[in-house]
Amino acid sequence: MSVPYDFEPTTAPEAAPDDELARLLGRALNSFELPEETLRLLDTALAYDTSLHSAHHSAGLHRETYRHTWLLADGSSRTLWELVHNTGRDGLPQHEVYVTEDELHLATGRLPLPPEAAPAFDLQAPIAPVQLAPVPPQRRTFGPADPDSSVDHARRLLRRAENPDATTRPGPGTARLLREACAHQITQAFGRRISHGFALYEHAFLLRDGCEVSLWEVEHTATPDGRHMCEVYLTQQAARAAIERRTGCSQGHQ
Repeated sequence: MSVPYDFEPTTAPEAAPDDELARLLGRALNSFELPEETLRLLDTALAYDTSLHSAHHSAGLHRETYRHTWLLADGSSRTLWELVHNTGRDGLPQHEVYVTEDELHLATGRLPLPPEAAPAFDLQAPIAPVQLAPVPPQRRTFGPADPDSSVDHARRLLRRAENPDATTRPGPGTARLLREACAHQITQAFGRRISHGFALYEHAFLLRDGCEVSLWEVEHTATPDGRHMCEVYLTQQAARAAIERRTGCSQGHQ
């Protein structure tokens, strides 16, 4: 399938390390607590690896801990620890992320699970940075196919884009491509560099040939009259850069 001139793919054969970081931060309820210095280091990582560290399942409750490791440019590595459990009131999976094993151990100890569920940190073996390799991305799960709804959603999304620079808006090529959409999914992006008063959404579309296309929508009220405004970009990087530019302009007028 040919790609229109104005469409920039947002997915690669292998997920980039910073994409894996964004996914982790997006699902973690406490990602805002992570040190900015740690996030800046991980933003420049060269490779990524993850593994299940420990797990416990009993009486309908479960807890898993995962080790996420990034290889940095200087040859060192940094690790974040993810805790996944369903011990909340609604029983839905909850994700938390921690910088150290001690923090993870304390968080695990607060869960209503028996003592033997605590992770066995003394069994931990270090990972050699040279062994790190990107993990193949998991395929996105879309809902039931509904071409009419997905095509209409794409049309409305493109119509409400008010990018200050018209050249940054998705063009006719993207519009033609999305006429082949048969399913779509909307998720809100959290984590780093989302300024207060802004919201960032990924609109993912599944095409008839099995390919996936994502557009990134920025919602905000950083306008002279305070009205609600939407901007749409081809890549997450472009959308986040637009948020940073808007934030800078807003601060400059104060």
